[in-house]
Amino acid sequence: MSSSELKQDNPSFVLHGIEDVRFDEHYLGPRDCFESLDLISQDIQVQITDSPVDSQIFFQRSIPEIENDQVLIAVAKTGICGSDVHYLCHGRIGDFVLDKPMCLGHESSGVVAKLGPLVKNDGRIKVGTRVALEPGVACRSCVDCLKGAYELCPYMAFAATPPSVYGTLCRYYVLPAHLLHPLPDSVDLEDGAMMEPLSVGIHSVAALGNLKSDQVVIVFGAGPVGLLCMAVAKALGARRVIAVDIQKERLDFAKSYAASDIYLPGPKNADEQPDAYAQRVTEDIIKTLNIPERGLGAVDLAIEASGAPTCIQIGINILKPSGTYVQVGMGRNMNVPVPLFHVINKQLKVLGSFRYGPGDYPLAISLVERGLIDLKPLITHRFAFTDAKEAFESTKNGKGKDGKGLIKAIIDGPQ
Repeated sequence: MSSSELKQDNPSFVLHGIEDVRFDEHYLGPRDCFESLDLISQDIQVQITDSPVDSQIFFQRSIPEIENDQVLIAVAKTGICGSDVHYLCHGRIGDFVLDKPMCLGHESSGVVAKLGPLVKNDGRIKVGTRVALEPGVACRSCVDCLKGAYELCPYMAFAATPPSVYGTLCRYYVLPAHLLHPLPDSVDLEDGAMMEPLSVGIHSVAALGNLKSDQVVIVFGAGPVGLLCMAVAKALGARRVIAVDIQKERLDFAKSYAASDIYLPGPKNADEQPDAYAQRVTEDIIKTLNIPERGLGAVDLAIEASGAPTCIQIGINILKPSGTYVQVGMGRNMNVPVPLFHVINKQLKVLGSFRYGPGDYPLAISLVERGLIDLKPLITHRFAFTDAKEAFESTKNGKGKDGKGLIKAIIDGPQ
């Protein structure tokens, strides 16, 4: 694609504030906000969506310049992550605080539009190559990067995560060539946009959980990340994949998708303490699903993908001795009680899982290419770029205008 073939605008879906509908002359923020977004002030064209609750605007942003080993990608598909919605509603996730306009989106695929002068001419990527985008740019020189844990890089610039203001819900996005993963012919661009959340599941189950075939996995939370963790566990040969959730509809889908067993906890009694409730549910899961407490068939790996305090306790309670617990879900309150007696007495391995790491994207693409994971059932709703506002509202509500439950929404790139 030559420079003359590139479209000359770069519309971007930008979060400007938290439920802020003040359409006044200083609504777009001070000049330094534009400069941080690499906007050309005299050429800005703005369309403000008439939203009654959320402040969302379309910027016509300048086309990013590329240099050295960078690549310009024409974004084709972008999935909405729960973190995108959280920033929209709350303006922060933990220590990551929105303090200036930020383009949303980080789960994307696209087509290579232009190569930087230092991109290797090895045939791996060229103009026209369909790619999955790895949205985190690590420094590649700190102690964590050098030991192979670049997900922990303190200098990571991650799409749509403050202090970075760049997200992938735009026409053109720039990344270093090594963060682009070519898609096989059998993997389409929709699937390509799902490689980021699938890699999160792989990181939890395979890289950190170290799942072996014939092991038993229990997953708490049947949302998108939990479902992908189940899919990974099934693809890697788990003996049983047990799904736990408080919504029957989610469990029914999980059973049809990747879970071998499902469990719907009953309500907590009015005077029941949280730890007593967690222990009662643990015992009922073991009894109902006929799970041994030790040996073959006992729970080897617990993946907590909901962030719910009760599930954290149950996950640790139910593991067999020497089992592994992985926390991937982030709840509203992460300062929760942990049954340390079981951690110590059963000599459990307790780990946190953050995003994805080396090797997770290639394995994700391979599992989909070989037909071991089908991502299409998870993509329940599709939207044009101009309907991005509706896509976010539907994701927030958990269902679309069609009344159907929403698991994953995919937004097309600008036309």
